[in-house]
Amino acid sequence: MTEPTPTHQNGLAMRIADFGTLAEALDYAARGTTGLNFYSGKGVLTEVLPYAALRNQAVTLARRLLGAGLQPGERVGLLAESDGDFARAFFACQYAGLVPAPLPLPSAFGGKEGYISFLRRMIQGADAHAVFGPAVLADWLAEAVEGLGLRCSGMIAALEGAPMVDEEALPAPESLAYLQFSSGSTRFPLGIAITQSAFMANAYYMAKFGLQVNEEDRCTSWLPFYHDMGLVGFLLMPLACQISVDILPTREFARRPLLWLQLITRNKASISFSPSFGYELCTRRARTASTDDIDLSSWRRAGIGGDMIRPAVLTRFAERFSANGFPGTSFIPCYGMAETTVALSFSPDGQGAREDAVDGLALEREHRAVPASADSERTRRFVICGQMLPNHEVEVRGEDGTTLGEREVGRIFVRGPSMMLGYFGAPEETARVLAQDGWLDTGDLGYLVNTQIVITGRAKDLLIVNGRNVWPQDLEWAAEAEVQSLRSGDVAVFSVDNGEDEEVVVLVQCRMTDPAQREALALALTRFFLGRQGLETRVVLVPPHSLPQTSSGKLSRSRARMMYQAGAFLPQATATAAE
Repeated sequence: MTEPTPTHQNGLAMRIADFGTLAEALDYAARGTTGLNFYSGKGVLTEVLPYAALRNQAVTLARRLLGAGLQPGERVGLLAESDGDFARAFFACQYAGLVPAPLPLPSAFGGKEGYISFLRRMIQGADAHAVFGPAVLADWLAEAVEGLGLRCSGMIAALEGAPMVDEEALPAPESLAYLQFSSGSTRFPLGIAITQSAFMANAYYMAKFGLQVNEEDRCTSWLPFYHDMGLVGFLLMPLACQISVDILPTREFARRPLLWLQLITRNKASISFSPSFGYELCTRRARTASTDDIDLSSWRRAGIGGDMIRPAVLTRFAERFSANGFPGTSFIPCYGMAETTVALSFSPDGQGAREDAVDGLALEREHRAVPASADSERTRRFVICGQMLPNHEVEVRGEDGTTLGEREVGRIFVRGPSMMLGYFGAPEETARVLAQDGWLDTGDLGYLVNTQIVITGRAKDLLIVNGRNVWPQDLEWAAEAEVQSLRSGDVAVFSVDNGEDEEVVVLVQCRMTDPAQREALALALTRFFLGRQGLETRVVLVPPHSLPQTSSGKLSRSRARMMYQAGAFLPQATATAAE
């Protein structure tokens, strides 16, 4: 096929994720004409995979997986390349009664050695009995699985000659649909166990109430399949609603971000999501590249999530692409995490990226989100992330566990049918966050305003300085706004114990080479934080691309702290308030 799958079905009535299992959902989608469409980094359509073809190929592969000796219930690691092989293998596991565990690609791991070590820990954490990946990573995968005693590993194509069980011998799908490794997993990767029922509940409420999908919808995505937003939001949910998807590899988006918008234009997509940095990349690239061929008028659900939402980034994107038909009201901030399948809340239709401006000092010292006034010495702005999906609950709790009132900042707990079963093989870790009555401790801090959720940051990242609650992203964003040459992800802020008290460290990726300019930058930022934020900091300049990221491309403060304390960043230029 030289044309992508159509947006409209050929007489097949749309069903919105009302199935018992993922296999059942694909069985139904295969009766229509929609499917998956994979593109290269130049926008060339490289594979068209209608759901009908995906089902046939997945069933055949399922027969081979069982013929190769795998047993129902066993886990299968899948290096999540954005291609048809991943989709075939994932759904083959569904038909074979196996449990797929999508695994990340090397881009965020700082080289071969670090990636292989991390991949090996993930495979062991999933207790996988087989692992498959693309040909380009065959040698690395072989090193990662050496000595693990797997039943089989390598490329899916290697199973071409494997014996096949009869189709009638395929077992019923496992109640456990897949394992999703959290993007924040580092030293001890934890596989999040998502059941078929949890996925279907989340897909149903997300599609019907959060996105309000209809038969005119089409999805476009560059998000990785090893991240919950990419896997659930733009592979599994669209399939469960029989929606066509146009897919661009994540690494290609980073090189050519405007290709994302061009694909939306070409196929008149209506649903596409990104973290803040994706919108920022497009805005930055559009400063020097022509956007005459971009028409975003079809884009009715421009999702934003996956990390702290940066209001200024969305404002700049909307302003830059308004001439290209982008309606600012199509922004749909949302909140969720892999432990809840993916989504928990969506902003109401037409609300857009509404901000809540609060008094910064009251937030830091009193833990209250008091609306800002003209007299506020410092103002904080947060994007409102909408209301909980139906049949899901949220509570904001204080340090003593009591439920807090509106605009009181505390730890966010959630409950509902989308919750994970637990962390695979880690009952103690599960018990730390998931209570027997179903309440999940998200680890996020925030508050409620008019029943809508506002996220202020992660509890583990919070800095407590002289009785003040300071959110590290505030300092990171302030630094990036102060220095025009800095980009998203160029700054990491955390605290370390220097023997007397907690010292706030600011790591800044610097592209300047002149020593005098570098020292001037470090000193200027130090004085900026002291004057504007009232904080004494140690600013340390580090080389470009040296700050660690999670597998989904977000800054990893915890790893940055570990690297700093281990001496990974040489003091090429530093400054403290004393200077």
